[in-house]
Amino acid sequence: MSNDSRDKLAPPEIGRRNFLTGVPAAGLAFGGATLAGLNAASAQSSEPIPIGQMASLTGPLAVDGIEHKNGFDMACEEINAAGGILGRMLEPVTIDSGNQTAEEVTAAVRQLIDKHGVHAIINGYNVGANQAEYDPVADAGIIYIHYNTAIGHHEVFKSDPERYFGIFMADPAEYYYGVGLPVMLDALRKGGVWKPENNKIALITGSLAYSGVISNAIRETAPKYGFEVSFEEVVPVPTTEWGAVLSKIRAEAPAVIVNTHFYPGDIAQCQVQFMQDPTNSLVYYQYGPLLKAFSDIAGEAARGVLTSSVIGILPDAIGTAFREQYWAKFGEKAEADPGASTYSETYHYAIAAAMAGGTGEPGNDAQNRKIAENMKRFVYRAPFGTLRYEPEFNAAIPYPTVSADPSLAMPHLLYQIKDPAAAVPKKLIFPAPYGEAEFETPPWFK
Repeated sequence: MSNDSRDKLAPPEIGRRNFLTGVPAAGLAFGGATLAGLNAASAQSSEPIPIGQMASLTGPLAVDGIEHKNGFDMACEEINAAGGILGRMLEPVTIDSGNQTAEEVTAAVRQLIDKHGVHAIINGYNVGANQAEYDPVADAGIIYIHYNTAIGHHEVFKSDPERYFGIFMADPAEYYYGVGLPVMLDALRKGGVWKPENNKIALITGSLAYSGVISNAIRETAPKYGFEVSFEEVVPVPTTEWGAVLSKIRAEAPAVIVNTHFYPGDIAQCQVQFMQDPTNSLVYYQYGPLLKAFSDIAGEAARGVLTSSVIGILPDAIGTAFREQYWAKFGEKAEADPGASTYSETYHYAIAAAMAGGTGEPGNDAQNRKIAENMKRFVYRAPFGTLRYEPEFNAAIPYPTVSADPSLAMPHLLYQIKDPAAAVPKKLIFPAPYGEAEFETPPWFK
């Protein structure tokens, strides 16, 4: 095929010589240039490619769901500016998954597949579905990528890898949060920056399965690092009344208080109520303090709080460039961390599909198997670190808890809230080589 013929197959406004025009700098850094090169070599038809997403646009998790949609849409725009996937533009379709129940999520999946005929579904998280959506996806034979952070994904995938070939979990399972936390606490203690008065951990568990898995892993792992779970209580989700459980914890005066409930508004209230009569305890909340909503609600009570994530934007050149690009588009109040998850995986999918010769519609599992193989072979450097799928269970693994090689695993990041009023209240304190700040004794310590 001649160069002129290839040019005629590209969309009119994006010829082979000018398709980079209008692609944001961040898009080039995160895969736009790679796609542009692939598109130049092998452009296809101009028929759009429907790509789906289920996101909580309403309900208590909309603070993340809106950003999941934003990151997804932003990536699609940039990919289209680079020529789409082999000349075909992406057409994003997002369905509200509300409270993320199994019924809501499976209904959204069926609508995306049956009504819109999506070639892939690229999600943030839907933690309440418990893999109920896997079978409709497997029946359609399409690619489904999510950040559900669920050990249940491993179990379902390993039960029938051929059937679930196209389902990927783009972050490590929640189990590793529980395994990793004692490792992090031990590092602070060994480093001499924290001298606990005892070895007790008080454990508050949200009633969702996600929280329960993390708490179970903490209980199992803590003794290996010289800690003891001396108190446990399960709280209903959602909840904003923490007085009773905090009263019991104050009697224990533990070295660490761990709360695995993760709704930012709920746990912000927990911190405010804790500060009414604090103990000399480190306070760790699961995930929620990553979001500015936590610090906005808790105010100065948030200062000194610990939290962690496996999809936090790194304070390096790639992470900073993405955050600036995201804020330029959505404003500085936007939460760039959850946006980075769907943004990155949309690029990863698009490059894998272009390398495979195009996308696959529902029923075209032969083409989608080619894409799936490319996704496992092609390691993608996201704003939150290395995105690589372990072939055994089509999911990411964490560094340093499972892999000592950060080039093969996604970093499990420990943060401390430093300035609740700042645009980014949290600072990364662990692990090396990613840390940007030192741990500080929380201001409530006497």
